[in-house]
Amino acid sequence: MGEGIAQPEDERFMAAAIRLSRWHTGQTSTNPSVGCVIVRDGAIVGRAVTALGGRPHAEPQALAEAGELARGATAYVTLEPCSHHGKTPPCAEALIAYGVGRVVISVTDPDVRVSGRGISMLRDAGIEVTTGVLEEEGRQSLAGYLTRQTKNRPYVTLKLAVSADGMIGREGVGQVAITGPEARAQVQALRAETDAILVGIGTAIADDPLLTVRTPGLEAQSPVRIVLDPMLALPLTSKLVETAREVPVIVVASEEVSPLGSEGGISPANPTEMDSRRTALEAAGVEILYCNPYHPEVLLPALATRGISSLLVEGGAKTARLFLEAGLVDRIQLYEAPVVIGEGGIESPLQTTDIPSGFAHRGTYIFGADRLDEYEREN
Repeated sequence: MGEGIAQPEDERFMAAAIRLSRWHTGQTSTNPSVGCVIVRDGAIVGRAVTALGGRPHAEPQALAEAGELARGATAYVTLEPCSHHGKTPPCAEALIAYGVGRVVISVTDPDVRVSGRGISMLRDAGIEVTTGVLEEEGRQSLAGYLTRQTKNRPYVTLKLAVSADGMIGREGVGQVAITGPEARAQVQALRAETDAILVGIGTAIADDPLLTVRTPGLEAQSPVRIVLDPMLALPLTSKLVETAREVPVIVVASEEVSPLGSEGGISPANPTEMDSRRTALEAAGVEILYCNPYHPEVLLPALATRGISSLLVEGGAKTARLFLEAGLVDRIQLYEAPVVIGEGGIESPLQTTDIPSGFAHRGTYIFGADRLDEYEREN
């Protein structure tokens, strides 16, 4: 059976599946958060999203809810059903077993174990398959997974809050509130659906941030916290270190300070002090990743091997420039606030007037007195 013809109601039900998929974004480990909706006679009879932790997948859950009503029904899935035997049976097999009559897919899976095979299995079983419905929206909902699969790195979002005079903070005073509560709530929501959040050591020391999700009810969705810290300077008294056993912290240190550094002909200035810092950080529950912190093209694949599909770069100016200059930012969220920082301000590395080429403006949103402009890299 060939490509099925899209039906008038397909976009409406796929939009519902995509909305459903976003419920668990950033909470499904290495698996993508997929939405599945089973429709019979114009009514939804089963729905599900990939479970927390990544299993079970969406399709078997939605099919189980639909039960006998799945026979002859249409399944709307945001990502091509898997066809390989992993830790769970293939979702394509489950759709066949329940007797689904038609499957509508938003995005074809780039995973070499799946790509096209799930669709072939369904068609070989006599099921009509339609692909590419709301594909752009589907790709946005699966951006982290698709980037890790195709580019071997996480999808990178750069978030900046810029004052009316073009500053992102003030020298020597720690955190400065630039945006209002409505915008800050949006950032908390972004953190909750992101696998990891990254700052430079300068920001970590100056601001002593927690980098967790503080929205009531979403605290458990806090991302892994990552600090670019070449010489292991992160204070043991910092909030990050003190909470490392509750929410993971990864310190990215230079190979020079690794226990094996001296074997490569490089040794830290004070190996005894470095050993004690390393020991103390690890005893507090901090993971140390020895990888040049200022080579994101090496760091990002190392994070991908840890199952990190999405990364939020939140501070500060030097770190933002590092990722921008490497061409490794996929999305820019630029908040502009009416606050004036004045003398001693830290200049923003980016403003709406100098967005790098290759980015498309995706929208403008107003949160209280603040404005958010979102840009996405055009591939």
